Amino acid sequence: MVDNRYATALVISCVLSVLATVYLSVAVGTQHWYQYSSPTVRGEANVSELRSLYEEFMDGEFDEKTYSDTLFRLNGTVGLWWRCVTVPENAVWHRDPDTKMALECRSFSLPQQFTPKYKEPGNHNSGEDMLRTYLWRSQFLLPLVSLGLVVLAGLTGFCACLCRSLAPTLGIGVLHLLAGLCTLATVCCYLAGTDLLHRVSVLPDKVDGSLGWSLYLALISSPLHMMAAALLVWAARSHSQNYYRMTAYRVA
Repeated sequence: MVDNRYATALVISCVLSVLATVYLSVAVGTQHWYQYSSPTVRGEANVSELRSLYEEFMDGEFDEKTYSDTLFRLNGTVGLWWRCVTVPENAVWHRDPDTKMALECRSFSLPQQFTPKYKEPGNHNSGEDMLRTYLWRSQFLLPLVSLGLVVLAGLTGFCACLCRSLAPTLGIGVLHLLAGLCTLATVCCYLAGTDLLHRVSVLPDKVDGSLGWSLYLALISSPLHMMAAALLVWAARSHSQNYYRMTAYRVA
């Protein structure tokens, strides 16, 4: 039999784990990790330049400087797998108050995720920036590791339920703790990489950047995983201590 306290802790930890996994999955699949706000387009020369940037962004070769400049100038948003710009729905690029805007997105392919970053974006002769390169790769790989750990924990918990055993609970708690740490490391790597990109890039005047809701979802999922881990570890340790006490009492 399982004490009501342990059963309650297990149920709450399951709910927290599901919420954290949903939040992290949504964060990984959406593009609103960081967003830029650029001024209104004025003048035919500026319109032509932005149209050219947009066409290069959508159809040109993958280049960090090209897509970064486009994000800066066209109210872009960028996530772990997506980069998007805000453009008029019709062919008229003058931003009148009544012009409807649409979000156009391109995904980062798997080879692009492993493309090296350079000390001067776009200049392949400037040398590879190892720190930015590995921060980018870490922010891409760590959330996948986190989700994999949660899936492994879920499978272990399902097998434990079939066997009616609380023995694997401690291990499941450790897996959740590692998942929360990986998610937190993802957010830290993303913020550090974005800050380093802004240091080596020249942002246009009056362009502001802000954190998006996708990043906050990932940030929320980390403590949820850790709280689930704390409940699971507590339930495992308390149940183990009570079991040994009951065994000692029966022997005595």
